[in-house]
Amino acid sequence: MKKTLDYIPKECFTIADAKRGDIGNTSSLYAKAFFNNMDFDAITVAPYMGEDSVTPFLEFRDKWVILLIHTSNKGAEDFQLLESRDGRFLYEEVIHTSQHWATPDQMMYVVGATKADKVRNIRSLAPDHFLLVPGVGAQGGDLDAVSRAGLNAQCGLIVNASRSIIYASSKEDFAMAAKKEALAVQQSMETLLNEMVK
Repeated sequence: MKKTLDYIPKECFTIADAKRGDIGNTSSLYAKAFFNNMDFDAITVAPYMGEDSVTPFLEFRDKWVILLIHTSNKGAEDFQLLESRDGRFLYEEVIHTSQHWATPDQMMYVVGATKADKVRNIRSLAPDHFLLVPGVGAQGGDLDAVSRAGLNAQCGLIVNASRSIIYASSKEDFAMAAKKEALAVQQSMETLLNEMVK
């Protein structure tokens, strides 16, 4: 992982999709490993153990914490859509509570691209936060629908397409096929940004 990270140009924003979340002391060690030892810009964190499992990641200056909120896997409905005592879905409760932990300048949220309706709802609950949106492409997420649901005045979206790029070809033309697919996503996003963000 460190060798891969060293290969990435320094001007690129790096995210450790580590989905960490443990008791405070263990979270502190995870945070040091990913932010100090490997110098990632951001890390995904599972917030379901509560504030003390997340705050160690928030102690690092100029680093981002990205909380898992509503994921695109089938099992997401097992817990994320349970209603809380206040009548909110559990993922909505996590957004409401976590906004007391950090500002939009330090915390983002993950919402799966296959759930454009949830992207719209999360944008209404967190109008100023960036949203990390995985699942465009092979997983079935629609870039246009996600952008129309989630863009804000600052853009506010980090859209991730993985499988459609990684598996663009299994032949010798892999590099060119992956480049072509990545450029197609980038160009589509640029068109949407020019159209929707003034």
